[in-house]
Amino acid sequence: MFRNYFAKRIFTLLPVLLVVAVVDFLIIHMTPGDPASVMLGPQATLEELSQLREHLGLNLPIYLQFWNWLLGVLHGDLGTSIFMNMPVTEAIWEHVGPTVSLTLLAEIITILIALPLGIMAAKSRGSWKDQTFMVIALLGIPVPSFWIGLNLIMLLAIKLDWLPSSGYQPLSKGLFTHLKYMIMPAISLGVMQAALIARMTRSSMLEVLNENYIRTAEAKGLKQRIVIMKHAFRNALIPILTVIGLSFATLIGGAVVTETVFNIPGIGKLIVNSVMRRDYEVIQGTILMVAACYVLINLAVDMLYAIIDPRVKYDKR
Repeated sequence: MFRNYFAKRIFTLLPVLLVVAVVDFLIIHMTPGDPASVMLGPQATLEELSQLREHLGLNLPIYLQFWNWLLGVLHGDLGTSIFMNMPVTEAIWEHVGPTVSLTLLAEIITILIALPLGIMAAKSRGSWKDQTFMVIALLGIPVPSFWIGLNLIMLLAIKLDWLPSSGYQPLSKGLFTHLKYMIMPAISLGVMQAALIARMTRSSMLEVLNENYIRTAEAKGLKQRIVIMKHAFRNALIPILTVIGLSFATLIGGAVVTETVFNIPGIGKLIVNSVMRRDYEVIQGTILMVAACYVLINLAVDMLYAIIDPRVKYDKR
């Protein structure tokens, strides 16, 4: 049954989130420094530090601190920010808009770049076009997003003065203004994923183009454009959709560096600022939320694959 399949996938993902929560908590608490030392500064006495740690609950054994935090998470409470004096869920909600906007725009740019490159490379297999496109794709994989971002700032913001070098304007300020601030971060974030999806599109298209029904369509005299788009691409789309879904989850994690480079007040910037201040509750909550998004997107991709791929057999009743 489809419901059983869904329940099994959910059950297998819960341990992943638990492991993320444990590793997240331990790494943060093993890092030198704590909120008390940041709040009081280097001139604080041991007695003052001890009193503040006791007030914040940092003097409790590490396993007890984790248990108290985990109980709160299970009840939907991610804790309260020590420095912002507000619930972590509220802090996340205030910063989630820029991250979602950046990720969606980066995914759109990724698809617009990757799919045409992959299709043209497959259509021209072995030609100079194919080799050129794949070299471009290979070069895009190892290039870090921050390096691309810094070069875009140098060219488009400083030398040409076409776009603002950093900052953020919400969509409420107008679509054009919003895109002016988001286009460079989105390009720098999406290039690497575009390279991966382009290679996957090429491989999937090449596999389909060797099928007998493609030869039959060509033998009937159909135009190459119709054969490629109507017959080949539609049947090659299943694995491509899977990679696109996984790339979207990857972009959410990659937004941390990009938001820092372009000074975008999203989830990534929130995590970086919280790490600098040792705001334990915010770090733990945001990382767990990002991991949960990643897991849920992977689950959605699995469900989509199970629904649209005729080779996956299950009872839908």
